[in-house]
Amino acid sequence: MSFVRSIRPSNLVIVASLPFILYLFASSPDYQRALLAIIGVEQGSSAFVPGFLLWLAVSAAGLAAPLMAGLKAPRKRLAVLLALVGVAALILLLVRDTAHPFIASVLANGVDPFTSPLVEKGVTPRHLTPQADLLVGQAEIWMVRAYALLVLLGAGLMLAGGALTKPGRVLLYIVNGGVLAFLLLFAPLAFASGLATTIRAAILAYILAAILGLIWVALHKLRASRASLIGGCALALLLALVSGWFLLQPRAPYALVGTLDGKIGIIANTPAGLISDVRFGHYDGAPAAETPVRTFATAAKALQSIAAKEGVSGALLPLAEVPAGWPVLWKTEALNDRDRAAGISFAVLAIVAGLLTFGGFLHKRHPLSIGAEFIVDTIRGIPMLVIVLYVGLPLSGALKDATAGVFDPPNLVRGIVAMAIAYSAYLAEIFRSGINAVPVGQIEAAASIGLNRWQTARLIILPQAFCIVIPPLGNELIAILKDTSLLSILSIRDVTQRMREFQSASFLAFAPYNAAAILYVFLTLAAATAVSMVEKKYDNRHR
Repeated sequence: MSFVRSIRPSNLVIVASLPFILYLFASSPDYQRALLAIIGVEQGSSAFVPGFLLWLAVSAAGLAAPLMAGLKAPRKRLAVLLALVGVAALILLLVRDTAHPFIASVLANGVDPFTSPLVEKGVTPRHLTPQADLLVGQAEIWMVRAYALLVLLGAGLMLAGGALTKPGRVLLYIVNGGVLAFLLLFAPLAFASGLATTIRAAILAYILAAILGLIWVALHKLRASRASLIGGCALALLLALVSGWFLLQPRAPYALVGTLDGKIGIIANTPAGLISDVRFGHYDGAPAAETPVRTFATAAKALQSIAAKEGVSGALLPLAEVPAGWPVLWKTEALNDRDRAAGISFAVLAIVAGLLTFGGFLHKRHPLSIGAEFIVDTIRGIPMLVIVLYVGLPLSGALKDATAGVFDPPNLVRGIVAMAIAYSAYLAEIFRSGINAVPVGQIEAAASIGLNRWQTARLIILPQAFCIVIPPLGNELIAILKDTSLLSILSIRDVTQRMREFQSASFLAFAPYNAAAILYVFLTLAAATAVSMVEKKYDNRHR
């Protein structure tokens, strides 16, 4: 009965229906195949599980043992037990190659299978070539030895002189925490890639959203000053000057030559505005109907196509490349797209900086405070799906073009950033309400004893605000875990995307959707239980 009472009342229904759920998946091949496909279990991937569990046991025990070593006697005994578990797992890593399939799989799934020479082509699950596998095996030996030496060094420093010294604990935290974070958040898991993608996207987006939310709150709390207004005016003026410099660059002359009987050839890197003018007839003497166009890499190829009568009768060319004697239909000058985009971007930033500074002057607030409020209000007014599509497609494409392909993050990173931006507005309001709930008298008392603003925030405001905002923060974690399903719109192979792929391939009506729904329910219940445990731990009202 005590076990039943320890379960959350809302989870009793799930516990009662658990036998039926287990029977459903155990007796139905359709549900088994659906669950394996949704989780992302690949054929033969069971060989990777022992190595993952060994590294997980070593890093988790190495991180938890020093955390519990400084606590009371029962926790100290648990710390000793965890240390023994970690040592046993580390010995297995040193004397056996159990972890080798997992490490090889991480490398094989972390590189491009189409271009990398390390991976055998057309093999599922991915396998390294014999040469690459041999090199990984040799590197693995040194990696495990180096890890063991760092752990022993940290343990030795921690226990030096019979005291729990700080350098040893810090070293153990860094080494084991780094390995654990890599395993849980970044290592490609071929035996559960769909589930891992969903959980990692939710956790990373939540952490990034919390950081952004704290930044919005910190900016919102800035106090107005004369220097801030002068700085805002100077920034707006500087941005306007930079914008003018880009927009006043020399224009390149272009000419539309040939006839309008067929398609018009367009050369690569032609300004987009000129292309639009030619297509839709925004020039003198243009036809009423839309003019078809065809793209060419160079002017010479466009002229060759016209001469060969391949359906192209004219071309929009730089004036210097127009052949002598060709009929000219239209002449104009235009700024190249890179300078034009940069000029418009800096002009928009100059206008925004000017408006924020003007608003700060009117309301006696810091310009960045008004900017943070504007960001929060704007983000909360845009649907989540629109933000995911906007960040994932046009914005990322524009950044890629602006950086000449240097900045081209994968779709998963784009989706995580999009969800973090969307949820940062809601988390900012949660943080702000928690800070405002701290009594003003305590802040005044902190100032009276000589604490500065940072000390007051760190010692007085934030600890109390954190206890207040735990329940709504937990709700946002559950919401962001469910909203990762929207990332499937970017072809990210999470639980939802794999469910859709399996349903399209199997034509099953209910098994994929029911399996995905049950999986999401268990994920959200696990998150809710974790949040409830944290809430009870930091509940100071009933102590």
